Amino acid sequence: MSGDRTRPRRRSGRRPGNVDTKAAILDAARARFAELGFDKTSIRAVATDAGVDPALVHHYFGTKQQLFAAVVDFPADPEATLSAIDTAPVDELGATIVGAVLSVWDSPAGPGVVAMVRSMIAGETQLARSFLLQVVLERVRLRIATPQDDGHARVALVAAQMMGVLIARKIVGLEPLTSMPAATVVATVGPSVQRYLTGEIGTATA
Repeated sequence: MSGDRTRPRRRSGRRPGNVDTKAAILDAARARFAELGFDKTSIRAVATDAGVDPALVHHYFGTKQQLFAAVVDFPADPEATLSAIDTAPVDELGATIVGAVLSVWDSPAGPGVVAMVRSMIAGETQLARSFLLQVVLERVRLRIATPQDDGHARVALVAAQMMGVLIARKIVGLEPLTSMPAATVVATVGPSVQRYLTGEIGTATA
């Protein structure tokens, strides 16, 4: 609740025209996410800042995750990928993640994902990094977290693995990985990702 008071209220009432309304929502959401992060941003607060009804935010953008994806200009609907991960058995998460991610990279949305990764590497977009950490990886972390292990290190290792594959396959053009069939990449990389998620990982020693 306190987060809603940190930004000045804008006028209420619907804005004329779908384009203006969507732009106002995106501007308000971008400011909220940048200032307060994903968890502390609510659809209601974004709607208030934009001067629209919360139902319009859902109408144009769907869930808060989808709104965040629109803010960072993510070129694909994250729910399609995340729902596949949500429903996969825990012991099949590694292969599922690699397969789902590859399907996005190799789709028409792939160049947009590569462009986003380039901007993240260059440090040009904090919101894109926040989207990766607070939406994508958090959904995976919640699947594998235990009272003894919160899973943060595990999902960071998964992200590092997948970023490496993306850079080698789509940016550097490292053969034979670049032309390797997706099924082969899944079969090869999936077990490593699974180990990061649910297997033994190294621990620091004194």
